[in-house]
Amino acid sequence: MTDSFAGESRFVECRGFRLHYRMTGSGGGPFMLLLHGSFLSMRSWYSVVRPLSAMGTVVVLDRPAFGKTSRPVPSRSNGVSYAPEAQSDMIAEFLGMLGIEKAILVGNSTGGTLAMLTALRHPERVSGLVLVDAMIYSAYAASGVPRMMKPMLKAASPLFAQLMRLLINKFFDRLLLSFWNDPERLNAATLAGYRSDLMQGNWPRGFWEVFLETHHLHFDEKLGSISVPVLVMTGEHDRTVKVEESLRLAEELQDSVLDVVADCAHLPHEEQPEVFLGAMRKFLLRVA
Repeated sequence: MTDSFAGESRFVECRGFRLHYRMTGSGGGPFMLLLHGSFLSMRSWYSVVRPLSAMGTVVVLDRPAFGKTSRPVPSRSNGVSYAPEAQSDMIAEFLGMLGIEKAILVGNSTGGTLAMLTALRHPERVSGLVLVDAMIYSAYAASGVPRMMKPMLKAASPLFAQLMRLLINKFFDRLLLSFWNDPERLNAATLAGYRSDLMQGNWPRGFWEVFLETHHLHFDEKLGSISVPVLVMTGEHDRTVKVEESLRLAEELQDSVLDVVADCAHLPHEEQPEVFLGAMRKFLLRVA
């Protein structure tokens, strides 16, 4: 799918970041904000943006440390933070800047983590959640840097950022291919596009800052407060977020629907876009 289907590139300054986003659709509701996973970019949604835009207004965003969004180095003077709480606050503020009162947050992987956190911290901004192989009980949402080690790691950030550069360069292709049930569906041009999207500007430092601010979010203690409708979707062969985690998530939420996508791994919207869109149509009718 070409970039033209995702709308014109736009930028806005928000909480120290120059956020890259695209908006397309009818200009009315429902509003949908699409949040991609780690190592990816807004490119992850290109196969579904045009059909979704026929159902409402779609905003796709390059999250901090990814795509064309800037990667400032945090300092006392700029107040920049890559912490998940800061990113969720940024999402809420970003919606306000666009004049969007409430949105359905559609998040894949770590994008699902941030969608959930935004719903918890800013429920007034969220009308529904679509959690696609979302990290809620493991990895980004349930691990982190030991507090006693953080000052030392932060002081050595330039060194560790370069180490991050070496590791990601070496394993990037293998990692992205692991997101697919059938790796042959990820063509070389798209893989190269993802590599180019990530490796812009001071990208190793940006990614290191995201890693450095990772910590346990204790979602299992908070899910009961989520009252908006939720669509939980998982690829039946996901190796990144175990299917059992998505099943548990659907059970623990008050108002959820579960969709297990066959012949698919971590990226249903990329690997099985028609199935993803069918589930979205039903969900949007339910929310409406």
